[in-house]
Amino acid sequence: MILITVKFPIREDKLAQWRELSRFYVEAVTAEPGNVFFEFSESVDEPNTFVCIEGFRDSAAGAAHMQQPHVERFMNEMPDIVSAQPQIIYVDAEEVTGFGPMGEIQPRTS
Repeated sequence: MILITVKFPIREDKLAQWRELSRFYVEAVTAEPGNVFFEFSESVDEPNTFVCIEGFRDSAAGAAHMQQPHVERFMNEMPDIVSAQPQIIYVDAEEVTGFGPMGEIQPRTS
């Protein structure tokens, strides 16, 4: 699995544009056959910063993702939206197949 985490610092005056583009992008990416998960969350500690977590089945799925027209649109529009260069963590981990249960936390029963 390809695991990617990206932090996107967004210009305050571009937040509405960011929200529209990120909604479009999530819908398009999650429809890709090789996508396992893809979502954005807002940082609690860094104002106007959004964190993307994404997983692709394998490197072939990741390569196919980069060829999609929605990726081109996203990459073309983002330089006008970000306030600084995004930061990325990229991991290719064949042994990982997706999310698994967290052992430390389980729902309480009454």
